[in-house]
Amino acid sequence: MLKRTTVIVFGLLVSSAAWADHEHWGHHHGHHHHGHYRPMYREEVIYYQPAPVVEYVPAPQYYAPPPPPPTYYGYDQRSSQGLLGGMVGSAMGYHLGGGDPIAAGIGAAAGALLGNGMY
Repeated sequence: MLKRTTVIVFGLLVSSAAWADHEHWGHHHGHHHHGHYRPMYREEVIYYQPAPVVEYVPAPQYYAPPPPPPTYYGYDQRSSQGLLGGMVGSAMGYHLGGGDPIAAGIGAAAGALLGNGMY
């Protein structure tokens, strides 16, 4: 009997704390409480003056006028004879120089000069 009484008293103590919500979340069960006005306050909103907009305008840049187109005096001095002379001179310079690339380059220049008729 003492155990049953202890359980009932403990249950009433705990259940009274569970039913004691003053916020009335969810169910009202027909209870209307008038006059329980609790104002809800919003956070204080502080409006700041926006930062001034600084418009960046780059300094004017002065450009030099474009260079004049190149002028070629006379006629085009390249010819197929010069190309053929360069090839033959390169081969001879490579062969006589023993495979040295500098000798081949000198032979090509000499062959092109002779092939274009500038001797």
